[in-house]
Amino acid sequence: MTKYATIAAQVDGRRVLCRISSADLEKRFDAGAAAPMDVVTKNRNVVEQAAKTLIEQGAFEQDGSILIRYKDL
Repeated sequence: MTKYATIAAQVDGRRVLCRISSADLEKRFDAGAAAPMDVVTKNRNVVEQAAKTLIEQGAFEQDGSILIRYKDL
């Protein structure tokens, strides 16, 4: 099973990967055994808003990605 679902965002002309763990998706959206990207697709607005907020806050990881956690959703 995939441990993370990843979506991409454009920030100042560069691509930023935004990741969320399968466990957090299951917990937040009561997803059970659903594939992580299916859960992201069904809840795209919530996940994208969380990513946007974290980007605006400058909450980048050392590798330049954004890690969306349960508390961010």
